[in-house]
Amino acid sequence: MNFKRPRGTADILPDDQPYWGKVYDTARKVAHQFGYRRIDTPTFEDTNLFERGVGNETDIVQKEMYSFEDHGGDMITLRPEGTASVCRAYIENGLHNQPQPVRLYYAAAMYRYERPQAGRVRQFHQFGVEAIGDPSPEVDAEVIELGWKYIADLGIKNVTLRINSLGDAEGRADYINDLDKYFLGVVDQLPKVDQDRLKRAPLRVLDSKARETQAIANAAPKSVDYITGEAKEHWEALLVLLDNLKQAYPDFSYTVDHRLVRGLDYYNRTVFEFEPAESGSQGTLIAGGRYDPLMGILGGQETPGIGFAGGLERLILELKKQELPVNSTKGPDVVVVTLGDARAAGAALASGLRATEVSTVLAPKRSMKAQMRYANQQNASNVVILGDREVENGVASVKSLGEGGGQSEVALDAASIAEHVRSNGNQ
Repeated sequence: MNFKRPRGTADILPDDQPYWGKVYDTARKVAHQFGYRRIDTPTFEDTNLFERGVGNETDIVQKEMYSFEDHGGDMITLRPEGTASVCRAYIENGLHNQPQPVRLYYAAAMYRYERPQAGRVRQFHQFGVEAIGDPSPEVDAEVIELGWKYIADLGIKNVTLRINSLGDAEGRADYINDLDKYFLGVVDQLPKVDQDRLKRAPLRVLDSKARETQAIANAAPKSVDYITGEAKEHWEALLVLLDNLKQAYPDFSYTVDHRLVRGLDYYNRTVFEFEPAESGSQGTLIAGGRYDPLMGILGGQETPGIGFAGGLERLILELKKQELPVNSTKGPDVVVVTLGDARAAGAALASGLRATEVSTVLAPKRSMKAQMRYANQQNASNVVILGDREVENGVASVKSLGEGGGQSEVALDAASIAEHVRSNGNQ
């Protein structure tokens, strides 16, 4: 048999782990700076959660979900996105009783059946945040700032923020009606997939990835021209807050893009995307928006919310593209090299060193030269050389593998060797 990983999945090998460590560690740091606390939800949920929350007419529900009937006869879906699950957890666990807004973040695997390509796979990972329970534009600006700071702290440059407002249900009917009329007037110029989208949901056509559709959509009616009342006040206040962000972040800028609608049913008012300047929609790093209707759709109390999700695979691709540094994987503090009949003593010493919190590996039973080469391949800080003479005399040779490192004889006990390694800064 010749087993291979399923199409659209990846093995994250040790050489790539420094990149994953960077995106996870930076996410955790930035989320905590903004007062967000971690939440983890199940990998799979009731299929109805996503059909109701994400929307039956979306590509995710129509074509991309991994759904199945379990042994109990329930329809289950591997989560294709994080927001619906977080909102379900908010409702089910009574988080509305906590001080609002509740600020949450997650970092987890998601699953969609898509055509694999660079930055788009079937098992992918997201860092996401949700601020639930506050309708103010200040929270919108906070979430956008968090996304910007995350990208900036990763070191990624030349990123564009696109933003739009979808308004509320009151003005959207007129907007969608005019949008439908506009696209019907040019329907013959649309590709088949967007002609089908137009029949189901005109707003979806604006989210098309087809270049010919995007060109046509540039002259389409603009959602911001249809927002009134509180929605308009919210939008205008948000733009002022974003302008103020430039004082704290000189590189920060944004562009209002009336084609930006996002692909999920639950969005209203603010929607936004961060993408590299030299990329397109396939390269979006972070995307999100406000989803005030979602809690009610899922059966909870009407509760405002806003959040975003960032694709970690895409962020790592951008780190590599921009050749940004990451910390190399640290090797063990000590590799124990044994000669002659000192194998058992070497194994005992390795255990003793680990017990004193010194990371230690016992080199394979090979020649002295091969064991030293192994220690260098492991990026070890030190080697402890132990042969029959050392065991008999109760000493060990400790050699630093750092630049200009020396070699010393140290008493053959774990505590002494650990102290020597620490005092010489080689741990």
